[in-house]
Amino acid sequence: MTKQQIIDTFDPSQPGLADATIFGLPFSAEQSGIVIIPVPWEVTVSYGAGASDGPEAILDASFQVDLNHQDFPELWQLGIYYDEAPEQWKINSSFYKALAQPIIQALEKGEELNNHPNLVADLATINKACRNLHTEVKEKVLYWMSKGKKVVLLGGDHSTPLGYYEALATIHDDFGILHLDAHMDLRIAYEGFEFSHASIMYNALKIPQISKIVQVGIRDFCEQEVTVVKESKGRILINTDADLKAESFEGKTWALQCDAIIATLPQKVCISFDIDGMYPWYCPNTGTPVPGGFSFEQAAYLFNKLAASGKDIIGFDLVEVAPGENDDWDGNVGARMLFHMCGAVAKNNGLNVGNKIVFDRK
Repeated sequence: MTKQQIIDTFDPSQPGLADATIFGLPFSAEQSGIVIIPVPWEVTVSYGAGASDGPEAILDASFQVDLNHQDFPELWQLGIYYDEAPEQWKINSSFYKALAQPIIQALEKGEELNNHPNLVADLATINKACRNLHTEVKEKVLYWMSKGKKVVLLGGDHSTPLGYYEALATIHDDFGILHLDAHMDLRIAYEGFEFSHASIMYNALKIPQISKIVQVGIRDFCEQEVTVVKESKGRILINTDADLKAESFEGKTWALQCDAIIATLPQKVCISFDIDGMYPWYCPNTGTPVPGGFSFEQAAYLFNKLAASGKDIIGFDLVEVAPGENDDWDGNVGARMLFHMCGAVAKNNGLNVGNKIVFDRK
């Protein structure tokens, strides 16, 4: 069947098709405008675990998402396809994560790694494995982009988008990252891991095409990270949760704050959304939760504002979703945010997602 024939015969009001792709959609990769690349990886986590199960949790929960989104009611017709992650990614994540634990434990005990030659060798092996992953991610992203697809990365821990940014940098000479997170992620080789989840934005700074990183919701950082920000000479801009809340307490609306944030971004923007940027009750099982944050609706509003701002959204990643043992709440929230972000990107890129549904409230 042609794509139009599928659209004409598919009933979006019925439950998602169990044998279909993400959100129960009936389209093939070739028929889809957006391709999601899952990266089930969490080698360097040192606190809570589970992020490598995030992509699958979001996929499972996506079948319960109603497709008639108020802002983007025809988004489903564009087609969103969930790519298959290479089997070795999840296997390697488990293997190298286990290899990393003795290193983390030794450091937490205050030991010098140089006194443990085997741990030093293991650290080098892990850093190489992480570098290989980023190269493979980059190649996969470029493959789908060469097919004319809008490509989204779904982590995994926050180290996973580095290859994605490198792929974007081969196509775009200048772009910024709108980074929503509880953490700055500017640590330098945290615990010796060159590609730590806590170092993703520091590693992003090594990509010359990334001209600015604008962080939103930050509420946990170390002295080293503050130094990196100050030495960036304006390349990194920080909107801490405390500062944003203080402004709101004094009367500044979220709409005005969003306008100010967006104004600091370059023309081309990639969104990086660590789910722990939101209030912890949206993501109770994420690896490094921090009190405070912003709501689901605030994040969605910011993305809508960005989509309508005249800036160009060139992609996004969604990371650090970790499912709970007895519920699928985190996956549920992640799936709904993923759907909304796909809509914002599609609309920003001039793709038909329909007109917002407006209800009479009088």
